[in-house]
Amino acid sequence: MRLARMIQAVDAHAAGEPGRVIVGGVLDVPGATMFEKMRHLATHGDQLRRSMLREPRGYPGANCNVILPPTHPEADAGFVIMEHVEYPGMSGTNTICVATVLLETGMIPMREPVTELVLEAPAGLIRIRAECAGGKVRSVTFRNVPAFAVYLDRAIEVPKLGTVTVDVAYGGMFYAIADARAFGLALTPDEGRDIVRITEMVKAAAREQLPVTHPEQPGFTGISIGQLSGPPSRPDAHMKNVVTVSTGDFDWDRPSTWTGVIDRSPCGTGTCARMATLHARGRLGLHEDFRHEGILGTIFTGRLIAETTVGHYPAVVPTLSGQAWITGFASYVVDPDDPFPEGFTVGDIW
Repeated sequence: MRLARMIQAVDAHAAGEPGRVIVGGVLDVPGATMFEKMRHLATHGDQLRRSMLREPRGYPGANCNVILPPTHPEADAGFVIMEHVEYPGMSGTNTICVATVLLETGMIPMREPVTELVLEAPAGLIRIRAECAGGKVRSVTFRNVPAFAVYLDRAIEVPKLGTVTVDVAYGGMFYAIADARAFGLALTPDEGRDIVRITEMVKAAAREQLPVTHPEQPGFTGISIGQLSGPPSRPDAHMKNVVTVSTGDFDWDRPSTWTGVIDRSPCGTGTCARMATLHARGRLGLHEDFRHEGILGTIFTGRLIAETTVGHYPAVVPTLSGQAWITGFASYVVDPDDPFPEGFTVGDIW
């Protein structure tokens, strides 16, 4: 068999959200930092993202991570996160999947009962505490980059929906957060179509009307993801949320582009952004557990451990705990005669 490329990957999920981890086939990427490596992939190597996330090798709900040598002396490994329309600086579910794969496959030695390691994400260093037993990672707690609220209770005008009140906060990505009850939503799986459509519309309007740029990392700019928030379904949770990840470019004049895929987990960076808004309102203090429920009823536990500043913004340092499970091992190949080496999308499910 003649192959143009072969990629070894481990598939996993964290609280239901898939996170494919590329462990072979990519030796390294040029760049002095993980952020620069991410930008190089986006500019010069984006065929890898398209090939791994689009059909026939991927699907709308897929995420993918590339394990790379770290550039920071404190880091044990680096990784770049790839999604359908962006390269996020940080992702909680992908971090949990990456840490689990690295330890359970022996790429980084596992020490029981606790393994501590440092991962280098494009957004910065992520310190990991993994609770391990019997060769299995039972829980991953990571210390995220600082989170901060940019806008609170801002009214925006959303075509077809009217005036909507949103918060905008950074938790590794910039989120537009709206109250699900304003749209009559309980954030249940049967509401998936409406959740996606409304979230994409709110996010697009917020992106146009509420500009944001990370003051210390100007490469991270603009609201890229939306979150609907509401009361929990479980008695042991504090709040519930559903995050929608875009799968294509949004166009107000083409309703067929108001598409995305729901994060199956309670969303790690989304939880961190939500905690930042709660802290800014005085509703969540330091060292208090915040149990955040996702659409499947799974839970991530967040905690704010310190106050800090990011540029002129008051900020908090969050931690987040969750678990991942490996679901498969695969070699993905590209035949030189394959008519779709970078994959494709079709409007029936994208």
